[in-house]
Amino acid sequence: MRKFISSRHLNKSPGCSWIEYDKRVHVFTSGDVLSHPEHSIILKMLEKLDGLLMESGYSADGSFVLHDVDEEQKAHSLRCHSERQAVAYGLLKVPNGMPIRVMKNLRVCGDCHSAIKLIAKITSQEIILRDANRFHHFKDGFCSCRDYW
Repeated sequence: MRKFISSRHLNKSPGCSWIEYDKRVHVFTSGDVLSHPEHSIILKMLEKLDGLLMESGYSADGSFVLHDVDEEQKAHSLRCHSERQAVAYGLLKVPNGMPIRVMKNLRVCGDCHSAIKLIAKITSQEIILRDANRFHHFKDGFCSCRDYW
């Protein structure tokens, strides 16, 4: 499939997510954490979330990374998915008690789905993620799609 795409000079859309805060749309691209003006605090929040996830028993599912790299690089790649960046930014900016609303241009991967369920539980924060197929309402460690997406 990749050869077909490259032979036809077609491009795959990069995964991107966005969140609106303070009347501005903040866009995040998978793998590109440094392009956001507040990247330093977003990276710190991603690291904090990683620690909380690990304490709760989460481990990254590298099967969702299609590149031929070692497990540590796969975990780093998953950590930099656009929806996780947007959720981290939302946790930093959206007032407690208000839902975090994230939009995504592609489907959410299974690893991010599991991680965001756990993030919603750990932080007691409602997270609404609209991906290419449906709305996912994450609350108290559960998703409205019942893990079918």
